[in-house]
Amino acid sequence: MSGLYLPHVRDLLVKPALAALPAVLNTLSAQQGVLGIGLKESGYTYLKQLGSGPALGFWQMEPATHDDMWANFIRYRPELQKPLFALADGQPSAQALVTSPVYAAAMCRVHLFRQQDALPTAGDAVAWAAYWKQHYNTLGGAGVAEQAIPLFRAAMEA
Repeated sequence: MSGLYLPHVRDLLVKPALAALPAVLNTLSAQQGVLGIGLKESGYTYLKQLGSGPALGFWQMEPATHDDMWANFIRYRPELQKPLFALADGQPSAQALVTSPVYAAAMCRVHLFRQQDALPTAGDAVAWAAYWKQHYNTLGGAGVAEQAIPLFRAAMEA
């Protein structure tokens, strides 16, 4: 199901990433969602989108999305800037999505924080799959929410 052992991804990448951010962003639901998104996006196997796509890192964030988040969201939130700079070793670039998976996990969480809709309840794989489709993959993206449900379930059981 994944290239890396999910409890290790959770404990060594996702939890430290969310712990570095403001405490309000570090919830069980957020941990489960970020873990599930990475599982759905890359299977924790790929660091660059297969084919000719631009997405990078386990969470498959496009450089344009990364840069837009910095230009139009993070730059106005010092409480996010400091931990993100630290997680990216002072170089918060799209390339850091590949070289620093903890930074990439944090950027996934910040992407979710930017959305107006609240996160689904912890343990609700069906709601998380729908949330991922609408807010991360986007309604025009190739992903299918129903196919993501077992992956979010696996993330919640990790």
